[in-house]
Amino acid sequence: MTSKTNLTINPQRLWDALMETAQYGATPKGGIKRLTVSDEDKKVRDWFKRECEKLGCTVQVDEVGNMFATRSGRRKDVAPIAMGSHLDTQPTGGKFDGVLGVLGALEAMRTLVDMGYETNAPVMIVNWTNEEGSRFAPAMLCSGVYAGVFTPEFAYSREDRQAIKLGDELERIGYKGKEKAGAIKFQAMFELHIEQGPILEAESKMIGVVTGVQGMRWYEVTLKGQESHTGATPMGLRKNALLGAARMIDAINTVGLNHLPGVASVGLIENRPNSRNVVPGEAFFTVDLRHPDEGVLDLMEKEYQEAIARIADELRITMEEKRIWKSPAVKFAPELITCVREGVKLAGFQSRDMASGAGHDAAYIARVAPTTMIFVPCLNGISHNEEESTTFDECAAGAQVLLNAVLAHDRSQA
Repeated sequence: MTSKTNLTINPQRLWDALMETAQYGATPKGGIKRLTVSDEDKKVRDWFKRECEKLGCTVQVDEVGNMFATRSGRRKDVAPIAMGSHLDTQPTGGKFDGVLGVLGALEAMRTLVDMGYETNAPVMIVNWTNEEGSRFAPAMLCSGVYAGVFTPEFAYSREDRQAIKLGDELERIGYKGKEKAGAIKFQAMFELHIEQGPILEAESKMIGVVTGVQGMRWYEVTLKGQESHTGATPMGLRKNALLGAARMIDAINTVGLNHLPGVASVGLIENRPNSRNVVPGEAFFTVDLRHPDEGVLDLMEKEYQEAIARIADELRITMEEKRIWKSPAVKFAPELITCVREGVKLAGFQSRDMASGAGHDAAYIARVAPTTMIFVPCLNGISHNEEESTTFDECAAGAQVLLNAVLAHDRSQA
């Protein structure tokens, strides 16, 4: 058996894989638009399946499209050690968000095969469906189904803005698998990801040892006023839904400022009828509240709901508000965090402990299996943006620490 100190990933091969898969959904500005179960998503899934099968992995797909590629180990009586993330992107996404976690895992697997290294436990790569939630809300949908948070039927019924259902699209691209969600087991999962924030870069640290994920809640708000002629309707007699949305957005921003390090955001807004000489009669927007402390999140939710109700009353418009997603704050598995620390030390990098500000599939998987994450920097902390940038060396460092951490955990399986 090859010594663990010889197991070094191939940085160029990893980078080439990142650039090759970036062609599936490539945008003119250098990013990726690869929405969940779109034609572009099918192409990258097919590529991933082929590459895993070349390594001798068995590839399985569950009923909500989650993909599992497994290489056998010495022991047949233990479940696999998983590595994974997601291949779907935002509408104006970058080349690394999610993708690095899957392709970094693929590079780790390629290294094991190249070196003829037989692990004690089987090793698995997972590609989770609809992590982003940009086409089908909520986010982390199908890792949520795997963890029992949502039912498959709920996932199938999710519609995009064109009223196309997720279940129909899974069927169309051939990735509605036969395996029941949650039936393909693993004993632990490591997720490599870009930080999506500025902390590692600001502190000149190569690796973030992720201890948990802050709590998140998503809401949808629909406001209804009255459409009327902009020239003929006096200001005092208007029922302007867009004005209500504008004031509410400002109030929501204040909620975030009042509860740092929490954040409060509005990321999607629709104005109807969206005509230059019609007072808007309807507006729709989404709200995203996050904080590491569930008690503070409760307070943020209360303040936000009271503020928008007051504004709607002042402007004489009606309001429908609903919470569509809740992801509680998560603490990751100490034993896996220790493996990541060992992996960082072996690779010789500088690191720091940190909580994730963004949501990840690992947050749901932590409910059903020991889980942790590894972060690498991204330029200026920018993500969910075509300018998202992580360097050759940073990607390589993340994949190396991922491999080291998996092998550290695997040694406990001897």
